[in-house]
Amino acid sequence: VQLQASGGGLVQAGGSLRLSCAASGFRFDDYVIGWFRQAPGKEREFVAQIAWDGNTYFADFLKGRGTISRDDDKNTMYLQMNSLKPEDTAVYYCAAPKAAYTRPTRATTRGYDFWGQGTLVTVSS
Repeated sequence: VQLQASGGGLVQAGGSLRLSCAASGFRFDDYVIGWFRQAPGKEREFVAQIAWDGNTYFADFLKGRGTISRDDDKNTMYLQMNSLKPEDTAVYYCAAPKAAYTRPTRATTRGYDFWGQGTLVTVSS
């Protein structure tokens, strides 16, 4: 099982980015896939998730600014983030549990077993 996050970069405040998470070894549409982020000196925190049934959930700081989607043909999921702020600067990771059709504890890292390598998002003021 592998997850690979990409799409990070440097963007000005107010801009947008679309992060991608590509999977190999399993089918996205059988799993809950989560996005997390970790800023320097801070703990990893939940960003958003999408379940096999299409249900989505967002951290409060991203509600109204982000969307999450999945392309089952490409086995890839996307996190679109708009109106970016300097405090969004972090390394963003995608993650999945080890078993299909299981729901990790919402808004925590508990239950996520496989992690991508992360992609750096830097938002300048």
